Amino acid sequence: MRKLRFAVIGLGKMGLLHASLLNTFEDVQLVALCDKSALMSRFCRSIFSSNGVVVVNDLDRFSELELDAVYVTTPISSHASIVKDLYAKGIVRNIFTEKTLASNYGQAKEMCESARKIGGKTMVGYMKRFSVVFGKAKELLAQGKLGEPYSFHAYAYSSDFLGLTKNSKSLASRGGALRDIGCHILDIALWLLGDLEVVNVVPDHEIGDAETSSSFTAANSNGLEGRFDISQRMPNYRMPEFGCLIECPQGKIDVNDDRLLLTLKDGSRKIWYRHDLEDNVRFWLGETEYYREDFEFVNSLLENRVCEPNFETASKVDYLIDQVRKRDRQG
Repeated sequence: MRKLRFAVIGLGKMGLLHASLLNTFEDVQLVALCDKSALMSRFCRSIFSSNGVVVVNDLDRFSELELDAVYVTTPISSHASIVKDLYAKGIVRNIFTEKTLASNYGQAKEMCESARKIGGKTMVGYMKRFSVVFGKAKELLAQGKLGEPYSFHAYAYSSDFLGLTKNSKSLASRGGALRDIGCHILDIALWLLGDLEVVNVVPDHEIGDAETSSSFTAANSNGLEGRFDISQRMPNYRMPEFGCLIECPQGKIDVNDDRLLLTLKDGSRKIWYRHDLEDNVRFWLGETEYYREDFEFVNSLLENRVCEPNFETASKVDYLIDQVRKRDRQG
């Protein structure tokens, strides 16, 4: 059976992680890597060329490689133009991009339209969906025994820019708190609770620099309302943490990266930790969620089925971010 032929554009941390993971799949052949940096190209040739992987600095070279899928792991600002080129030049139909899908909702809509016309499979790297703990929360809500959620509090915290006194190149390249870490909890909330609309944004002077912090409320048409708190200046969060408290008529779910606490209306409680939920994968690199998301994308191609989260799904995160930015500008 012919292996699926994959390539990766962008050889930063995420590009190297996905390239390494793809190399472990029996049904995948990593064919090519692309990066503009001469230093990274030389480095990757020393690692991957022994396996026959071509390392290039121009994606036009991909045209002759008969690729089945391409991973785009470049900075967010370049996603739209690279995806446009891949489609326009007929290089590939199936594309994975790292989060966020685009720099704004307008770009995201255009990318979705192009993907619909081409008809390939798409995916965006919201790997927290593949956490066994957040997956358990999804399962409990889907059972319906807790009733329809009516309130939530979602957060994403890190200490990455704690003590920062002025803007830095690192801060700018990561797109601000909403696009850097906030987008993950926005995607999780949309996945668990359904579509949301921004209601109100907390003014910058109450929460700090808007590039490193954001707080806002959101709601849906069924009466659900809640708050998002996102900060990259939180003390004691050496590693980013994502969490969500969801209140329902028959109980509440308190879930984060490591555990889920279920408290029922009668006061009884049950807790699940990651290790209780068989958090294992065949090849562990970074976090287990990375392997599972790559496994999902590969299998969506093998089984010719829709993949989640895809461009359409991920564009909803860009929509919410644009809503927050617009209301923030309006004061």
